[in-house]
Amino acid sequence: MSRHGQGPSYFSMQFLVLCLGKWVGPTYKGVSCKHSPLSSHDISSLTHMLAQKMDSPLRHELNLALGLARQAALISRTVLSEFLLTHQKSEVDSVTKSDFSPVTVADFAIQALLAGTLSKAFPDDGLVGEESADELRKDPRLLQKVAAVLKVVKGWEARDENHVCDVIDLCKGEGKGRTWVFDPIDGTKTFLKGQQYAINIALLAEGEGWRGREEVMSVVACPLLDWTLGAMGGATVINDASVDKTRKGAVIYCVKGHGVFVEPLFNKTDDEKPRRVPQHAGQVTAIEELKSVTCWQSLDSGVDTMHERVAERLGMDFPGNDLLGWVNRWVCLALGLANTTIWVYKKRERKAKIWDHAGAMLLFKEVGGKITDVDGKDIDLTQGRLLSQNFGFLAAPQRVHGLVLAAVKEAMRERENLNTVSGST
Repeated sequence: MSRHGQGPSYFSMQFLVLCLGKWVGPTYKGVSCKHSPLSSHDISSLTHMLAQKMDSPLRHELNLALGLARQAALISRTVLSEFLLTHQKSEVDSVTKSDFSPVTVADFAIQALLAGTLSKAFPDDGLVGEESADELRKDPRLLQKVAAVLKVVKGWEARDENHVCDVIDLCKGEGKGRTWVFDPIDGTKTFLKGQQYAINIALLAEGEGWRGREEVMSVVACPLLDWTLGAMGGATVINDASVDKTRKGAVIYCVKGHGVFVEPLFNKTDDEKPRRVPQHAGQVTAIEELKSVTCWQSLDSGVDTMHERVAERLGMDFPGNDLLGWVNRWVCLALGLANTTIWVYKKRERKAKIWDHAGAMLLFKEVGGKITDVDGKDIDLTQGRLLSQNFGFLAAPQRVHGLVLAAVKEAMRERENLNTVSGST
C-alpha cells in the first residue's frame, strides 16, 4: 500500500492506538501528571474514531498528530506550571522569549518531539518549524534543560544532547513536496502569563489529487481553551484571559473535505465525544451576521485604526474577540465565536510566517470560510518559510467575502499617506 495514501487496516489502526497509549503520556520528575498515559477509555474512544474515519486518506497521519499534540500540550503545561509556581507576577511580566525562560525551553522541546517523531514515521516528508538549534548549540545549560524535559517523555529516543539539536534543525528548510509545518508555541507573550496559546501542527501536500500545494490536515492544541465554546451558539466573546477553568483544554482538527472536530485535550469522560463543528460560516449571507476576532491589544504590525474603520463600515462590533496569537484567532473563527478577521500590515514589505497560519486556516475553510490577503489574492503556501506573495489577511464567510474585501480596500484608500493598496506607487 502507498505510504501516504491508503492507510492501515483496522487491526493495525488498533495497534497504532495502543502505541499512542504509550507515546502520549509524558511523566515529569517531581510533577503529578494524572493525564498520562492514555486511559483504556481514551484508547477505546480513539479506536472508535478511527473506525468512523475509514474514508479519510490521512487517518494514520491524523491520529499520530493528535497524539503528538496531546503530548506537546502536556510538556507546555508542565513547564509553564513550574515557572508560574516559582515566579512573582512582576517577574513573569518582565520575561521575554530571548531570556532563559519556560517558553524557550517548551519551544525547543516540543519542536524536537514533533520533528523527531514525524521524521521517523514519514522519512520522505519535509519539515518546517519556527525554531533553529543555533541558540542551543551556544548555550549548554539551556540545551541540558531541554534535554531533561525530553528525557522523561515516553517514546522519546535520543542518543545524546546533540541529537536534540539535530532533529530541531531538520525544520530549517523551505519544505518541498509533502511537508509538515508546526509552531511549537504560538502566543509566547500570553503563554508566559498563563493565558491563551496554541500548538499548531499542519500537513501540506501537492500532487496525488491535491490542487497545487495546499493544506490537507490540521491539528491544533489549545491547552487553556474551553472545548465547549461555540457548541451552544450565542454571543460568546473571548480574549486571551478567557482561560478554561475545567483544565480540559481543546484539540481542534480536520482533514480537508472531512469537516472540523473538537474534543477535550485532557481528562475526557465517557460523555465527551468528539463534536463535529457545523459549517456555520457557509450559512452566513449578510454583513449583519459578521462577528470579529482581531488583536486590539497589540498593533505593532498592524495599521492603527484601520481595522476599527473597516468594522464601522460593516456595522460589526469591534474589537469583538481579542486574541494575540494567530493560531488562536483561526481557531476562534473555526468554532464560530467569530467569522471575520482582517489584518492590514503597516508596510507592504512585512510578510507573515507560514507556521503561524498553515493548517489552522484550513479549519475555517472547512466550516465555510474564505481566506485571502487584503488584495484579494489567495494565500500562497509555495514560497517557503514566508508568505512572500501575500499582504495581510482577510477571512470572512464565503458568500460575503467580496463585500468585506471592498470595505477593506476603500478604508485603505482613505488612509492618508498609506502606500499599501495593491497597485499604488
